[in-house]
Amino acid sequence: MYDLAIIGAGPAGLSAAIYGARARLSTVVIEKMYPGGQAAITDVIENYPGFTEGISGSELAEAMKKQAEKFGAEFLNGEVQKIERQGEKFVLHLKKETVEAKAVILAMGALARKLGVKGEKEFTGRGVSYCATCDGAFYMDRKVMVVGGGDTAIEDALFLTHFASRVIVVHRRNELRATKILQERAFNNEKIEFIWDSVVEEIKGADAVQEVVVKNVKTGEIKSVPVDGVFIAIGWDPNTAVVRDLVKLNEKGYIITDENMGTGVPGLFAAGDVREKSLRQVVTAVADGAIAAVSAEKYLEEHHMR
Repeated sequence: MYDLAIIGAGPAGLSAAIYGARARLSTVVIEKMYPGGQAAITDVIENYPGFTEGISGSELAEAMKKQAEKFGAEFLNGEVQKIERQGEKFVLHLKKETVEAKAVILAMGALARKLGVKGEKEFTGRGVSYCATCDGAFYMDRKVMVVGGGDTAIEDALFLTHFASRVIVVHRRNELRATKILQERAFNNEKIEFIWDSVVEEIKGADAVQEVVVKNVKTGEIKSVPVDGVFIAIGWDPNTAVVRDLVKLNEKGYIITDENMGTGVPGLFAAGDVREKSLRQVVTAVADGAIAAVSAEKYLEEHHMR
């Protein structure tokens, strides 16, 4: 049995592993894909403190993994399909095995909703982005597109006007879903223009995005719009299905925690993009992971389980 099991090896999970293992907790990290989560597919992270020239998401993730392993953390490839509380321990059920732990940190992250169009996958990290605050600065004096009509999309569009020369918002309806004050700001911003009643059909380019094919859903008209980048902002889905009946979730499915990352279930903590929070960035995920690991250590000590 482990002292601490961490589900997810994104920045939050990796940070938790570093802090947990360094505190001499026997620590295992369970990841179904690869270390780094969403950050791993980011070409360059420019706003993480300490890297003046930026660093690729995969490099940062690999460095964090090695650091966790240096302190003794173990890594296990697999997907947790069920979590049970049995007395004072947790049993994590994977496809072919089970893992037992005294404390658990949920760090499964969230997935950006995809458009599912041709070119989206191919140009992810090469002009297609799901995070304006992460990648906006790369588009100084360039033309970009934002897909979506809710608060996130319009907030992204407004943010991008600090860098881009032109921001084109494509929305499938003829009016925005964003709050009125955001709409007013967008409509009054000279850098923002709108393409209404339209959806993205295809994203094209050579080495990077060069144009986006959009279709008017009312007239069927198809046109090509030249842009240097596409920011897709149609929502996020937290990976919380496995804990839906175990912890409290908000209306969007994110885990509700206290300031110590506690879920309300003794010994069960959550960190990173999977929890309810105002800013989802690598730096906030790393902070969450550190807090969650320290909280888990205190929980074990207070309950004489170390």
